[in-house]
Formats: sequence, structure tokens, C-alpha cells
Amino acid sequence: MSAVLARRWLGVILLVICLDQITKAYFHTQFQPGERVNVLPFFDWILTYNTGAAFSFLATAGGWQRWFFVALAIVVSAWCWRWLQREHDVRIQLALALIIGGALGNVIDRLWLGKVIDFVLVYWAPWNWYYPAFNVADSAISIGAVLMLWSAFFAARPGQGNGQA
Repeated sequence: MSAVLARRWLGVILLVICLDQITKAYFHTQFQPGERVNVLPFFDWILTYNTGAAFSFLATAGGWQRWFFVALAIVVSAWCWRWLQREHDVRIQLALALIIGGALGNVIDRLWLGKVIDFVLVYWAPWNWYYPAFNVADSAISIGAVLMLWSAFFAARPGQGNGQA
């Protein structure tokens, strides 16, 4: 796929970034840190901030991690964009666009606040189990990663289905 055709995926990337930033702005301005609003017996809105990566990895590292995660996300996004320009599988293209949009959405937070805004809390109270709070960008990255794995394991390979061994 050429760079021109890859640009059609810019809409998905920008949609993820916009949805991410709009939702984060809402929770950042309408909630107090730690404030929770129950939505369902297993789902709350909550305002939290994460200076680390997934599952608060390196959250207490002292500040250097902000710039490390900004640089990492930019490098990964650039690498994914180059891959997107050469990829022919639409599932992989969508996965890459979701990963880029999510990574850049969290970069905006790190540059603006020095931390990432999280607002979705999923839990199972009877077992006292809580999944770490997350946001739209995290969801896009996770869905993109699952699509990549799905394609890797279940995509048709040359010679499949046509009687070739």
C-alpha cells in the first residue's frame, strides 16, 4: 500500500485521538481526583492519573519516565505508520491505526499534564477484584493488539484453503 492509501487511516487515528481527548477533558474538568460514580455493579467512572505505563509500571520512578514514555510512543507510532504504509491486510491496517491513535492520545496527556488521565474502572466486588483504571486511548491500543494477535493466529496464509500443502 502506498503512503497515499495509508492516509485513509488518518481518519481512524484522528477519531481515536479526538474521542480520547474529549472524554479525558470531560473527566478532568468535571470530576475531582479519586471521585467515583457507579454506573453498573461492575463498572464505575473514576478520575485517576497515571504517571507510569500500563498497570502503573514505573509510576514512582521520579519523573524521567514521562519523557521515556513520550519518546517510546512516538517511535512506536512512527514504526507502526511505516508498517501501515506497506501493509495489505485491512485487519492489520486497522490494528495499526488504533495503536497509533491510542499511543498519540496518551502522548498528548504526558506532554500537557505529565501524566495520563484514566476514568474507566471495571471490577468484580464479590471477589474484591479491580482492573486498573483506563481510558479510550488504552482501549484502542488493546483492541489494536488483539486484532494483531487475531490476524497472526487466524489469518489465511498462502496455500490455505486452496488444496496446496
